[in-house]
Amino acid sequence: MTKPATLKLQIYQGATFRKRLRWLNPDRTPIDITGCTARMQVREEVESTAALLELTTENGRIALGGTAGTVDLLVDADTTAAITWSGGVFDLEIMHPGGEVKRLAQGSLCVSPEVTRD
Repeated sequence: MTKPATLKLQIYQGATFRKRLRWLNPDRTPIDITGCTARMQVREEVESTAALLELTTENGRIALGGTAGTVDLLVDADTTAAITWSGGVFDLEIMHPGGEVKRLAQGSLCVSPEVTRD
């Protein structure tokens, strides 16, 4: 199994968050994720019971690029504006049609507070 990427993500409160990841084989060719789904949760700490933010292919916050191996994360500006927490930890999992689950990435996420607001 490929080791998950360790990332430090940042959300700018009140701005649209977009991040593209590309899942590649060791020879740098894209991994085909056609038919897969994905999920990502942000929690204050690994042991926390409540998710602070959830991104999934089902809720439209993750889009998968099939044979290109791309994973696009998207959180709209209204959602980031409503964030009241400053950071947490996350992991991102890809679920294959046959039931296999692989962790693509993990790490920390911080929120930069918005100064300009209504």
